Amino acid sequence: MSTPIQITTVHDPRVAVFSRLTEAQLRNRLDPSAALFVAESPKVITTALDVGLTPTALLCEQKHLEGDAAPLVARCPEMPVFTGSREVLSALTGYTLTRGVLCAFRRPQPRSVAEVCRTARRVVVLDGVTDSTNVGAMFRSVAALGTDAVVLTPTTCDPLNRRALRVSMGTALRVPWAVAHDALAELRDLGFRTAAMALHGRSVGIDHPALAAEPRLALIMGTEGDGLDDAVIDAADYVVKIPMAYGIDSLNVAAAAAIACWELRPR
Repeated sequence: MSTPIQITTVHDPRVAVFSRLTEAQLRNRLDPSAALFVAESPKVITTALDVGLTPTALLCEQKHLEGDAAPLVARCPEMPVFTGSREVLSALTGYTLTRGVLCAFRRPQPRSVAEVCRTARRVVVLDGVTDSTNVGAMFRSVAALGTDAVVLTPTTCDPLNRRALRVSMGTALRVPWAVAHDALAELRDLGFRTAAMALHGRSVGIDHPALAAEPRLALIMGTEGDGLDDAVIDAADYVVKIPMAYGIDSLNVAAAAAIACWELRPR
């Protein structure tokens, strides 16, 4: 185990990855080989290590060096370990650490839609979903309910955003996903039929038998406030709604995605 390095000031440049770098700077599009992401909580960090990702530094409260962080440090003896009091680390990061541990990792290489969907039967498309909590919750539902992959538009929140990854319980590191500039066209080329989740004049119920019978189906979920653009709805093979009671016309996008994944799972 490397000797823990004490942090006493929020201005220490050695921990800039945990404090001053923005999400865009972490992703470093100019040099993808140097791109990073930050994992929060021992469970998510363990998942990242289990899938073979490379850690670059760990930050934790002093009390966790012999607690939650101990197994992580033992697995990565060459990794720099920074530590300090809860007050210093909260001031450094701007929030209270979940179970007192953060770890920076090399970002995995991006994958293509063809690669992640080659053998998939059910796919969820996140079109402009910007809330990190919703993205994390949808990845957790996708993993739990047997959906094969996720395709994201460029305006969707990064699944490796710290909060999204924590809410997903690390499943965004296991579920195959890719970013697509024209998701519907790429999925159609792979033999998928597409189903836009929206209230529309041609919407069919989510229990419509034609949907379950599709051998390859992509469910398209829209942004939290406005839903899907008309152009996306018009281009989809199906428009699908979840029948509701008490005059309710919509659900939170993460809740709707969970219902859709369950109802339309491969039989």
